[in-house]
Amino acid sequence: MEYLLFGIIAYLLGSIPSALIVGKIWYHIDIREHGSGNIGATNTFRILGFKAGSIVVSTDILKGTTATLVPLLFDGDVYRLAIGLFAVVGHTYPIFAKFNGGKAVATSGGIILGINPLLFIIMVTSFLLTLYLSKYVSLSSLITGIIAVIASILLHEIGLAIVTALLTVFVFYRHRENIKRIKNKTEPKITWM
Repeated sequence: MEYLLFGIIAYLLGSIPSALIVGKIWYHIDIREHGSGNIGATNTFRILGFKAGSIVVSTDILKGTTATLVPLLFDGDVYRLAIGLFAVVGHTYPIFAKFNGGKAVATSGGIILGINPLLFIIMVTSFLLTLYLSKYVSLSSLITGIIAVIASILLHEIGLAIVTALLTVFVFYRHRENIKRIKNKTEPKITWM
């Protein structure tokens, strides 16, 4: 019963479409009608700028982190990583945005932050370094997922490694169009770094 309750809470947290909210409240636009049409942080950075993008990425991370911490507040006897997965599902298939959401990167990172802050720091460092070198957000996300799996194994966190591997496979799945564009050299590079 606890898994169902905390899973629903995590899914609803993940479903909060922060990019859509930021776009409509402060910029009076529907982010889904601009750029890639995605309601994730990358499209927000590209369309609305650094300030809006920073708010969205922070909020999306906190959705995952909060989902893993809510069971602690209620002394829930659940595997918190499993509960965090529901937030990722909510972020990618949000009930509040017609089940059309982001690509799971920031919210996945938020789950890791709630469970193992050291691994989160490794991931952020990997992401920023890869982004600086490649200028591709999507490639940086994919490489960071692989590094997170390797790092969690080196940290002897087998359960975390398994969940991180599942999240990485899901992130690869959500980025399949980006992977095609990278291969074809048509993937847009960032210009704000």
